[in-house]
Amino acid sequence: MGQLRIIAGKWKRRPIPVKALTGLRPTPDRVRETLFNWLGQRCDGWRCLDLFAGSGALGLEAASRGAARVVFVESDAVAAQAIEQWIHQVGGGPECQVVRAKAQQWCGTPASAGFDLIFIDPPFGSGMVSSIVPAATRLLVPGGHMYVESEAPLEAAWAASLGLSALRADKAGAVHYHLLQFSASQGAHDADRNLPRHL
Repeated sequence: MGQLRIIAGKWKRRPIPVKALTGLRPTPDRVRETLFNWLGQRCDGWRCLDLFAGSGALGLEAASRGAARVVFVESDAVAAQAIEQWIHQVGGGPECQVVRAKAQQWCGTPASAGFDLIFIDPPFGSGMVSSIVPAATRLLVPGGHMYVESEAPLEAAWAASLGLSALRADKAGAVHYHLLQFSASQGAHDADRNLPRHL
């Protein structure tokens, strides 16, 4: 079993135990810190979705930083239970909801829309990014953000076809990670031409 930590917010420095489960590859502290720097540190009032939640580190970081609602979707019973236990131990309230379900199926449920920020970190090498990103995009509010980890860079043209613009991208080891933003209207993706256009 490994361990991560909450970087900032009400649960700052709280350790997150990581179960030794097949395919579980949590987002490292350094990458999460970079992501939340990109997002402006705080998530006050945001509605967040942590798909393929795993350790729950991404969603827990958002909750720690003020998110009004965080839904953790995880298909593994042991991983889902570990997230629930952690939330209970730190006194987390109704803002955190853990759902045991497959991400693709859950994204098609009627109650799954209206998120300001969605985290997508599928099992590495699973090839699921191409199918889950379009499904998850439909759950974003206009102007909402999506964070995606993948084994290869996402193509900007493909993201743009879904209404997603590339805000930031970087690489840590073999993992490419991206911050995207959803626009309800095509052609609105280049408002800030100073941002990198490649994924």
